[in-house]
Amino acid sequence: MTETASAPSMEVGPPTADAPWPVATLSNKIRGWIERLGTAWVEGEITQWGVSGGNVYGKLKDLNEDATVGFTIWSSVRGRIPADLKQGDRVIVLIKPNYWVKGGSLTMQVFDMRHVGLGDLLERLERLRQQLTAEGLFAPERKKRLPFLPHRIGLITGKDSDAEKDVLRNAQLRWPQVSFRTVHAAVQGERTVADVTAAIRTLDADPEVEVIIIARGGGDFQNLLGFSDETLVRAAAAAVTPIVSAIGHEADRPLLDEVADLRASTPTDAAKRVVPDVAEELVRVHQVRARIGVRLTHLLSAEIDRIGHLRSRPSLASSGWIVDSRAEELTRFVARGAELMERAIDRESTRTAELRGQLRALSPQGTLDRGYAIVQLPGGAVLRTPGEAPAGTRLRVTVAGGALGAVADSAAHQDDK
Repeated sequence: MTETASAPSMEVGPPTADAPWPVATLSNKIRGWIERLGTAWVEGEITQWGVSGGNVYGKLKDLNEDATVGFTIWSSVRGRIPADLKQGDRVIVLIKPNYWVKGGSLTMQVFDMRHVGLGDLLERLERLRQQLTAEGLFAPERKKRLPFLPHRIGLITGKDSDAEKDVLRNAQLRWPQVSFRTVHAAVQGERTVADVTAAIRTLDADPEVEVIIIARGGGDFQNLLGFSDETLVRAAAAAVTPIVSAIGHEADRPLLDEVADLRASTPTDAAKRVVPDVAEELVRVHQVRARIGVRLTHLLSAEIDRIGHLRSRPSLASSGWIVDSRAEELTRFVARGAELMERAIDRESTRTAELRGQLRALSPQGTLDRGYAIVQLPGGAVLRTPGEAPAGTRLRVTVAGGALGAVADSAAHQDDK
């Protein structure tokens, strides 16, 4: 078949506007190119499974990317593959691409189809777990504390699911004022990763949402594989808002449980652990108030007794003994102070008299009292020699009784000579 398809390509030149190819030529070339690929093993998820005339017509979707191909299982092959295959299964398929020239369509002919082994899935999951653990995404110190009483809770769950009803009912029974912002998402199937990841980012961007609950009512291991997807797990790790995982699967826990800030065993458990019970909190408040009252009563009683003991002491029972015990001492101190003051005054008086006598003996007034006089020139300087006062110089003469004026004459100068 390949040789027949390649023959026209050797005889027909490249197409141009003047010499275009016939449609059959193009179709044969396409079929030849595709058939050269041969058979290949691929892995994906069955998203469509329909039976018609003993044959199966379905679609296979890539596990991570947005890529889908159609496939056909002829009745002759269907008997050799597992009978329990269905939509949503994760499979590996041996296929060969076929191009139908007449209809211009491409399909994949299935020669073998198998369930992906649980051991293979667990091995891949364990490798991813080790990688994320090495990056620190599961470290306890990364866990954020949940708010004590969140006013608004973000909820990611399936629409009209039992998980949604359980969370809302139990939360509102515990604290009627709590409010929710619910984002519905596919929690099983091919849309799980995209829907839940987008919901996490939407609620994390809402400043009013204080905690996010991701809830689902359990399921088997394969149905929960979406919650171990690396994209979803990294989105949960990057969220600033605390996340509670309430997937409800005890064995083979999905990786979302590891990265979440809190893991709840069921949606009901999530509601109880996120929202405090108003009745329980009121009981705690009453208990605390009672303990405080007992503590205060005990403290006051102890202080009253201590004050009573202090008041019964002699020093506080009567204040008169303080005055009596200090009166004699005070009298003694006063008398001693008066005596010391009198001695100091007498001593200083004697000293003052002595200083006064010395001062008087050395003062110019004493000299004047003994009959001497002080003669001063008109400028106030003391006259020391006759030559300093020429004849006619007015002089001031100070004696013991006062001062009088005088005029120097020549006779005095002559006598001096």
